[in-house]
Amino acid sequence: MAITVKDVAHAAGVATSTVSRVINDHPSISQATKKKVQKVMDELGYVPNISARNLGKRTTSAVGIILPPLDSKERLANPFFLEIIEAINGEARTHNLTTALAIAKDIHTLFENVKAMHTEKQVGGFIITYSVIDDPIIEYLRKYSIPFVLIGQPYDALSNTVYVDNDNQLLGLQATDYLIKNGHQNILFITNTTTENIFYERYFGYQKGMMMAQLNAHHSLTLNAPDDYIKLEDKIQATNTTAIIALDDIFALRIIQLIELYGYRVPDDISVISFNNSIFSTLTHPYLTTLDIETEKLGQMAMHKLASLIKGDRIEGTRFVIPHKLIERETVIAKRHASK
Repeated sequence: MAITVKDVAHAAGVATSTVSRVINDHPSISQATKKKVQKVMDELGYVPNISARNLGKRTTSAVGIILPPLDSKERLANPFFLEIIEAINGEARTHNLTTALAIAKDIHTLFENVKAMHTEKQVGGFIITYSVIDDPIIEYLRKYSIPFVLIGQPYDALSNTVYVDNDNQLLGLQATDYLIKNGHQNILFITNTTTENIFYERYFGYQKGMMMAQLNAHHSLTLNAPDDYIKLEDKIQATNTTAIIALDDIFALRIIQLIELYGYRVPDDISVISFNNSIFSTLTHPYLTTLDIETEKLGQMAMHKLASLIKGDRIEGTRFVIPHKLIERETVIAKRHASK
């Protein structure tokens, strides 16, 4: 059961109005009383709902953008997060709101940063830019009824979490179907994470596409350490791979470098398709064929919905899907099968 203002007042031996004044740092309350009440709040684990307080005072002017733990150079360099931040900032300005970033190398530190932003900096709500299993940050935001919007599909599908996303199953399916229509049958799905929902959704789409074409869907290949790279060459040889689906653009570029080291040419020997259509997709030749997830629209929609939540507006539905589009470039060509 969540601790309430009444619980704090009872434990501190003061009126509930006194606790409210302490929370709002009212000048009529003595320092001694403030310290006593604050001590009780700490002991009971009570966290004031700063966003609700600000709504009443109509002073909410900032929202927090929560990035995933930046635990790798690849994630630090991922332009998706820079693009999503820029889009959120732009939309926030139209609502007379500012933004603040919650960043850290690990989930524990990130969690503490979010708590501090809520309790000390009076952030009125949050946008979470990732979706993982058993996220303590989401549990915290729900516990204290803090407005938030998720970019990505929540794992607990029965929750009332407001989220903005692409149809990632459809993305995986269309990437697979595009390769099949280009004559490819031996297609690998390669990822660098198995903890994020985006992987499961896109991989399921790949499996569905292969099944619909009556082709063999291989187990996804995870590459996130140097020792894993040997597995890629072995897998390509064992399956006679002619096409690869990579989880995102940056990862696709790494895969292209690897398979070229093995002596394969892209796209002559192996075609590659990825997702996002980031700035990296046209960084070097061959330019990436990719599915554009419309990152700017994702950020704008998330911020728009959060602004509505903060104002207390009624939102119809919880799932808001941003359409995607195929960008054909240079890393996929038609596979010519030998005639029998």
